[in-house]
Amino acid sequence: MSSLVAIVGRPNVGKSTLFNRLTETRDAIVDPTSGVTRDRKFGRAIWSGKEFAIIDTGGYAIHSDDSFEEVIRKQVIISIDEADLILFLVDVQTGITDLDQEVADIIRRVGKKTILVSNKVDTSDKEYESSVFYSLGVGDQVFSISANNGYGTGDLLDEIIRVLPVELEKDEEEGIPKLAVIGQPNVGKSSFINTLLGEERNIVTNIAGTTRDALHTRYQAFGFDFMLIDTAGLRKKAKIDDAIEFYSTVRTIRAVAESDVCLIMIDASNDFNKQDIQIFFDALEQNKGVVLLVNKWDLIEKDTKTADAWTKMIKERIAPFNDVPILYTSNLTKQRILKAVEVALEVYENRRRKIPTSQLNDVMQDIISAFPPPALKGKLIRIKYMTQLPTRFPAFAFYCNHPQYIKEPYKRFLENKLRENFNLTGAPVRIYVREK
Repeated sequence: MSSLVAIVGRPNVGKSTLFNRLTETRDAIVDPTSGVTRDRKFGRAIWSGKEFAIIDTGGYAIHSDDSFEEVIRKQVIISIDEADLILFLVDVQTGITDLDQEVADIIRRVGKKTILVSNKVDTSDKEYESSVFYSLGVGDQVFSISANNGYGTGDLLDEIIRVLPVELEKDEEEGIPKLAVIGQPNVGKSSFINTLLGEERNIVTNIAGTTRDALHTRYQAFGFDFMLIDTAGLRKKAKIDDAIEFYSTVRTIRAVAESDVCLIMIDASNDFNKQDIQIFFDALEQNKGVVLLVNKWDLIEKDTKTADAWTKMIKERIAPFNDVPILYTSNLTKQRILKAVEVALEVYENRRRKIPTSQLNDVMQDIISAFPPPALKGKLIRIKYMTQLPTRFPAFAFYCNHPQYIKEPYKRFLENKLRENFNLTGAPVRIYVREK
């Protein structure tokens, strides 16, 4: 299970700024107005080779005039309950408030691992003032940081890595492919699994979001052996307006994180929309293999060209990464249900494919010689060597004399050539350029 870190605290202590700092993004809305983060934001951070998920929650508030107060408060409590580690953020400029005490009381009752973080420590004088937070009785020490300029965040990340679980415990499921069925609510995820298993394993209704938790099932039939993960439906953030849906979303994020391949289910009667595209790229961002299932294919009017038109439309919308299997399924008629599993397991093998260094260089050097990187600022760029990195997904290092001059278009060219010459369909590919 992927480690999950939740950033909690009262409004306007800098949670979103810290989230952006740790994930090295600008994803969370940052505004000095109290309570701007209405919803949570999920991201991923990597430090010292270890990756973990982060939740940025809305500020914990009680008896404010904010109409979102109750929803935010429930989401904070759920985040605390679900997280492996809590970052309790306080503001050294304002000191301890009643709301800080409220959050501290909740954390003490839950009994989760907690790191107490004093934010807005921009000078050494402020660091001494952080000692007042020891009276909250949370955590063994206070980490003084400035989320805005990065002061102290390296030490904070070191501590996060130190206290998080070291590794997923090995069990009888270790090494078995893990396939997660994900998608928007009511696209047929649970019906797909019930059809595959031949039993009513999951509750199925026509009410969106019926599946509230992520369910794990070992599948051993027809020569297959894998773990099947059925997740709650992913909603647009603006529509996550109750605690149950938020709980489902947290569990979905964790299920995707622990999977190897995501079968992303689309409702053929609802087009391939922005939320489907976001789910697709969320899975890719986590370096998961992907298979697209256009479900309820039996419900739409079609001719011999309909599937081709859908495939063309989908690939245009997910460009530049369109080397992905697309299958048209129906739970009702059992159309391509087993084929979907077969293709997902092929993607699993593609994702873990290892290409010998000699073979990689023999193929790619000829291509690079014929189509070298464009010269920039009068500099000729020579790629001298390449190798596959020891990661769980296909990642390649290209060594050259001027790595800073190789831009994204040429990296995409290299990726496309790798896909053309080695079977990497459905797998994410990462290109890194390093100095030789």
